[in-house]
Amino acid sequence: MSSVLRFKAVEEAFKKKALCVEAPKQRVPEYYGKYVFNRKAMAKYLSKDTMKAIQNAVDNGQTLERGIADHVAAGMRRWAMELGATHYTHWFQPLTDGTAEKHDSFIDYDGGPGENVIEDFSGKLLAQAEPDASSFPNGGIRSTFEARGYTAWDPSSPAFVIEDTLCIPTIFISYTGELLDLKAPLLKALNSVDKAATAVCQYFDPNVKKVYSYLGWEQEYFLIDEGLYATRPDLLLTGRTLLGHESAKNQQLEDHYFGAVPSRVAAFMKDLEFEAYKYGIPLKTRHNEVAPNQFELAPIFGETNLSVDQNLLVMSIMRKVARRHSFRVLMHEKPFAGVNGSGKHNNWSLGTNTGVGLFTPGKTPQENLQFITFVVNSLMAVYKNNALLKASIMTAQNAHRLGANEAPPAIVSAFLGTQISAVLDKLENSTSDEAIVMDDKKRLSLGIAHIPEVLLDNTDRNRTSPFAFTGNRFEFRAVGSSANCSSAMIALNAAMAAQLIEFKTSVDAKIAAGATKDKAIFEVLKEYIKISNPIRFDGNGYSEEWKIEAHKRGLDCETSVPEIYKAYTSKQSVELFAKTEVLTEKELHARNEVKWETYTKKIQIEARVLGDLCLNHIIPVATRYQSLLLDNVSKIKKIYPDKFETLGGMNSALIEEIALHLTAIKTNVDAMVEERKVANKIDHEYEKAVAYHDKVLPYFDVIRYHVDKLELIVDDEMWTLPKYRELLFIR
Repeated sequence: MSSVLRFKAVEEAFKKKALCVEAPKQRVPEYYGKYVFNRKAMAKYLSKDTMKAIQNAVDNGQTLERGIADHVAAGMRRWAMELGATHYTHWFQPLTDGTAEKHDSFIDYDGGPGENVIEDFSGKLLAQAEPDASSFPNGGIRSTFEARGYTAWDPSSPAFVIEDTLCIPTIFISYTGELLDLKAPLLKALNSVDKAATAVCQYFDPNVKKVYSYLGWEQEYFLIDEGLYATRPDLLLTGRTLLGHESAKNQQLEDHYFGAVPSRVAAFMKDLEFEAYKYGIPLKTRHNEVAPNQFELAPIFGETNLSVDQNLLVMSIMRKVARRHSFRVLMHEKPFAGVNGSGKHNNWSLGTNTGVGLFTPGKTPQENLQFITFVVNSLMAVYKNNALLKASIMTAQNAHRLGANEAPPAIVSAFLGTQISAVLDKLENSTSDEAIVMDDKKRLSLGIAHIPEVLLDNTDRNRTSPFAFTGNRFEFRAVGSSANCSSAMIALNAAMAAQLIEFKTSVDAKIAAGATKDKAIFEVLKEYIKISNPIRFDGNGYSEEWKIEAHKRGLDCETSVPEIYKAYTSKQSVELFAKTEVLTEKELHARNEVKWETYTKKIQIEARVLGDLCLNHIIPVATRYQSLLLDNVSKIKKIYPDKFETLGGMNSALIEEIALHLTAIKTNVDAMVEERKVANKIDHEYEKAVAYHDKVLPYFDVIRYHVDKLELIVDDEMWTLPKYRELLFIR
């Protein structure tokens, strides 16, 4: 690659202006959800009985009868065709953190083969399809010669139209019934937490019939000019820069965070919002993030299953809209060294069908006892399953982010803030005959009869905590920007469900032994507060002291990604997922096989790209520059032999320095290749992943160090790869 391409890309990037984005002529409420088969659309195209049946399926999990499915399919087809749809697809979520789809047209024979062609879409096609399951990650559940898989419609996720295709959100299962996706176990986890939480809520309000899990995600991302992106093979193939010295200016002035949005970016954001609204995605917030060219968007929170679908859809829309504006979106958790990476904070909460937020402080003693009950059980769930929760968010990409000075550490702890912590401490040290009252001055006195009213705006913030209480929800901050939120939400909701089941069993046992309901709840909560105390940490999660302290507390401090995944198949996790009926032990082992294989392939690809860049870009360029220096030194020595040390000494030293770096690069690349060859011969996926983590990955930083040193030495006009100052500051 010639440096000419780099400078041409830089020049063209500087010339680009913001596109003119015209707002829709209609107001947002008039076109919001235009491309979604929501209740408004259903009311137009379906009968009241059919809509009632769908609502029953969503609320109560009842199976739709074939006749009803046919009615839904017919109405959905008419709606979609009026929007220009000619094809349909079962839009599902394999174990790749993305989505998958196979498009089929509506046309079919009217009768037998060779008859007239009609446009048709039956209930059978709506409810079920049979894609080839062999080429998707499945952990060995299905082999290539056993390729059949099924997709089945999820009625709780509304269908939508993208361009000419009707997209039907579905689950993805094997021929023998094992789950091959992320949506199916999420639905099971949500069902489990609904049942468990509803049973506990009825201690406080018998009118509660259903509990919903809510999710509000915050999507962080980078925008890079498309021309510059194209001249970086590492960005193109891995999503991150494997090489590159820090810019003299990066984020140290903190002048990008919440700053004025650059005009090209603002146009992109505006365009994206218009598109998102058409799909019923309620984007609310947009702003600059901390790192240069890093940004964030966030919607209004919604039901978890729907929010997950909307996040996956918005990521797809982001990529399309970015291309219109000559940008590329980087979702990688750590695309640039030395500046903040990107996360996807998952704001999680639970709420009842009566409109009560279970993590929202109430106005009465009973409401606040309920609030404390759910907060304490959340702490217990996180404490007992901290290793599982870490495994749910860990990937090869996220490993680069977690533990750095801008992200939650690779140790799961919970932050409550001073006020909630004080309440729990008082509860732990009180008796059931005492009362807790909070006056206007926020002074605490003891007693169970009056759990204190906790003010929403009195909650602290701790940006170093992976799991922080932020007023009326918990913020799971460790989720990576490229991830499917389902993975974290499966683990968290299943853990909460299992914990609430255990809580109710303990409370019921005390009531059966003669305790009053409130006393039984109090005694169990008091015990839980004491047990879960090690998970509570209000200090600096980035500090080295915390790593030592966390180890003393018995928290999971593992940093190796392949080892972290083993938490899925621990006795604790197997029992958890069995109790909640979310995943079987066979499915858990299969998913770990997928995770290990994916990790290996990610590192394998990066290693290949790194080797290619070094051997075909860096070494030739540095050698060419070294040759120029050698020529210069030779001429100086020839013309000024007596003054050579003075006149040629600097270039002579540079020649030697370049040689040392080149030797180190070549030596380490060769060693990395050999280690990769050894690892590739390992059959067992776990052992292969460990080999790539322990033997191959360590070479990355060593090689990068020497390349980045050369970047500072070699003539800028010869360097072929766009530098950080160009990638991060051209907008």
